Amino acid sequence: MDNRPIGVFDSGLGGLTSVRELARLLPGEDLLYFGDTARTPYGSRSRDTIIRYGREDVELLLARGVKAILCACNTVSSTLPADYTAGLPVPFVGVVDASAAAAVRATKNGRIGVIATAATVKSGSYTRALDALDGSLAVTAKACPLFVPVIENGYVGREEPIVTALAREYLAPLKEAGVDTLILGCTHYPLIAEAIADEMGPGVTLIDSGAQGALALRGALEGAGLLRARRSGGEVQFYVSDSGENFAEVGSLFLGKDLAGAVHPFTLAAP
Repeated sequence: MDNRPIGVFDSGLGGLTSVRELARLLPGEDLLYFGDTARTPYGSRSRDTIIRYGREDVELLLARGVKAILCACNTVSSTLPADYTAGLPVPFVGVVDASAAAAVRATKNGRIGVIATAATVKSGSYTRALDALDGSLAVTAKACPLFVPVIENGYVGREEPIVTALAREYLAPLKEAGVDTLILGCTHYPLIAEAIADEMGPGVTLIDSGAQGALALRGALEGAGLLRARRSGGEVQFYVSDSGENFAEVGSLFLGKDLAGAVHPFTLAAP
């Protein structure tokens, strides 16, 4: 039994998809979430900058005594060096490998799509992960750079004109490729999953990378004997690197509970 909290981080509020799933899977665990809202989005940054931001996020959580870390940011999961994450003093789980495995299980026609930030697509991490699992797959990846800032500004409704217009433009090549499985390769994207599903049409399975990361973390905790004994009563602490007002507003809609007064600013580093 280990009573320390689980750490989760993302560039903004997208990692709340992982928090929501962790709270469902492990209701007795305490969670500590950090959203780097002062420097979001990460997806348009250089590789060196992403690595620096990711390491700072990890060190912040370690300083608060977490027992494991879920990187709920596809961009960081795709970029942080494996030798760094392997050398951490606590289990570290990213979202890429877990999501790729779920997509391989779900596809029926072998055509898988990936939508993500520009940095994640450029890294080729999903293509490599999918190819390692099944070399016969046809993978189509598309960068969607405007989704994150739109979501961070609270536009998440399935009928928001800006959301539907972006979905129509970004998803066109995925539809043309005939994918039957689409990885939401950024944990922000499930916030607009309804609009994405509407545009893709019936018969396309959406893979929520945040939820898949949470499942993988549960497995890592079980394997390391770090699960807490209690079955309910876990608490969540929310920290951000900028004002928490917008985070609380959008996060409340997504988590289905009022976050007003529950989001705490934390000074990390200059953007």
